[in-house]
Amino acid sequence: MLIIYRSNSLTAKEASIFCNKTLKERNIKSKRIESDFDNNQLENYFYNLAALPDLVIVLGGDGTVLKSANALVNYDIPILSFNIGGNLGFLTQEKDFLFDQSFIKILEKEEFIIDFRNRLHCDVYSNEKNRERKILKSYDALNDFYFKSVEEDISPTNQIQIEIDNEKVNEYKGDGLIISSSTGSTAYSMAAGGPIVHPSINAFVINPICPMSLASRPIIIPDTSKVVIRVVQKNKREIKLWKDGSKCMTIKENDYCEINKVTKPCKMIKFNKSISYYITLIKKLDWKGDLSLKNNQNN
Repeated sequence: MLIIYRSNSLTAKEASIFCNKTLKERNIKSKRIESDFDNNQLENYFYNLAALPDLVIVLGGDGTVLKSANALVNYDIPILSFNIGGNLGFLTQEKDFLFDQSFIKILEKEEFIIDFRNRLHCDVYSNEKNRERKILKSYDALNDFYFKSVEEDISPTNQIQIEIDNEKVNEYKGDGLIISSSTGSTAYSMAAGGPIVHPSINAFVINPICPMSLASRPIIIPDTSKVVIRVVQKNKREIKLWKDGSKCMTIKENDYCEINKVTKPCKMIKFNKSISYYITLIKKLDWKGDLSLKNNQNN
């Protein structure tokens, strides 16, 4: 097994040592690496193995899970993650499963499901006049892609045109635009006022960031759709593409982005004994939940 733990977190590092020791006591080979790895390091590690790991254990928060998931996209390896040293942890299992060592028995007894999380793919095209269109870069994301003004701009306001399935739908003027998966609906999109979408729903959320028009509202569309993002040329501004919180590249006036669903989903292990999605929302977002249970606890 491969253990990826959050960089710059003593808690995650100590948890990785504990996890590694637990596995070795059961004669399970494992290797620990920090989450600040580069893809070449990961490729070299897998290249020298006789067979790929059965799963990858990720110790950290959602950011660590996102980086690991994007790095493992071509390997089709399930991810088992625990919220160690992270913040919200919507994508992780409770850490108690790790420290009481019950995760080993759960895996051995196969008391879990594989949760398939759909991901986003973005191709950035150059479409200059008198030139054949070509792909400049391609990216995959588990949570979201978003578009914001480049840092050098005096004002963050930009104007972005969006097409859905070859139909021009709207032009958004504001601080930017988020295209999220259902998994990513509890990330940046939620912070920007977008709806929470259950991860089992096959959908994209299109959510403007601080739009200057009250008519610019978030919309939910099928994830079978093709979404095209263009810079409005009269705006004469460049925008920066981000994925899962990391900078990608600058989108220039004649460039555009095509976003659709990745054919290979991310495989995430979810224990049968894990708390439900709704209990996760109650805990992470401090919702009221079942008030009768809380009243009984207070008595």
